[in-house]
Amino acid sequence: MTTNSDKRKRIGIDVTAAVTQGGGIGRYTRELVKALVQSECSGDYDYVFFTARPDRDLPVSDPLPRGDNITYRQAPVSQAWLYRLWHRLRIPVPIQVTTGKLDLFHSPDFVLPAVLGPIPKLLTVHDLSFIRYPEAFTPALVRYLNQAVPRSIERASCILADSKATKKDLIDYWQVPAEKVSVLYSGVSNSFKPITDKRKLKETRIKYSLGDEPYILGVGTLQPRKNYSLLVRAFKKIAQQYPHNLFIAGGKGWLYEEMMTEVDQLGLNHRVRFLGFVADDDLPGLYSQAALFVFPSLYEGFGLPLLEAMACGVPVITSNASSLPEVVGDAAVTLPPENMEAWSETILALMADSSRRTALVVAGFLQARRFTWNRAAKQLMSVYEELLHT
Repeated sequence: MTTNSDKRKRIGIDVTAAVTQGGGIGRYTRELVKALVQSECSGDYDYVFFTARPDRDLPVSDPLPRGDNITYRQAPVSQAWLYRLWHRLRIPVPIQVTTGKLDLFHSPDFVLPAVLGPIPKLLTVHDLSFIRYPEAFTPALVRYLNQAVPRSIERASCILADSKATKKDLIDYWQVPAEKVSVLYSGVSNSFKPITDKRKLKETRIKYSLGDEPYILGVGTLQPRKNYSLLVRAFKKIAQQYPHNLFIAGGKGWLYEEMMTEVDQLGLNHRVRFLGFVADDDLPGLYSQAALFVFPSLYEGFGLPLLEAMACGVPVITSNASSLPEVVGDAAVTLPPENMEAWSETILALMADSSRRTALVVAGFLQARRFTWNRAAKQLMSVYEELLHT
């Protein structure tokens, strides 16, 4: 006898990044999943949230939602061991060993595990930075991604790309059929808004030892692709004319040691500070007190910090590379990511032009409102339903 619960479709989602990563793909997964289970049609499905076993303390507390139609399943081994099994040793231990029966599986983090049966498989590819800028990664990571990602793309029923720029890269570099790729834009959490409570602002300054001086802010993992070395060199000129410090918030990634040395060589140790990973709850207070937000990245699949800064009322300067003009529209100043002099002169000009800064803030608020997690979740649900009913 078949019951109603037997007829309900079970959607599996790999939420390992949401549990193990503070920023980047971790935040993307947390916000998208939270909006998904709150969407109008979510009650029609059962969700199985799969995660590898964390091998260290979790970067965020209570990262994911709970509900009667949500089940959590944790693999007995770490993500590193799962990757060895699935992508290096090619041992096809199916995800269903941990999750149980599934009708659809979604991996929001570049690679697909082994999946049993002909069920639809959805894969999110955030960017192809390891192809475009391999020198910004460790050789071992580049080799792994160049093997695992194309295999996953081939096996996927549908690909989600963070931007039109990423979709174009997938078509250009790997000849992925255009009809196989859908663009799913990220959103901005409602928690990102201007903070005016003086007590909260002071608490942020004390917690991260920001001092009383004004500051320019950058946010993102410390790695070469973020192009912070150019930003540090460009800041030398600003430091000579303004009391502002430069703060960069983001966890340590890879190949960042040279940048640290450059700060020392330029004599900017007391003016440039790396804050480390900043908790999501503290970011609005950090953004809200910044004079400018700067994002000189060489390449991004999306660039969520840009919209977060805009939503908090901060004027933005960013690169004119990859997806970044697509994200900011006309609401930010865009510059070539390799032209240090242009960055110095533009920052100085904007610091001196209050009316221009105000205009950017107003435009930024409007631009940020175009990107919501609710909209992203509705689009994702429509993709799920199409895959489940074709």
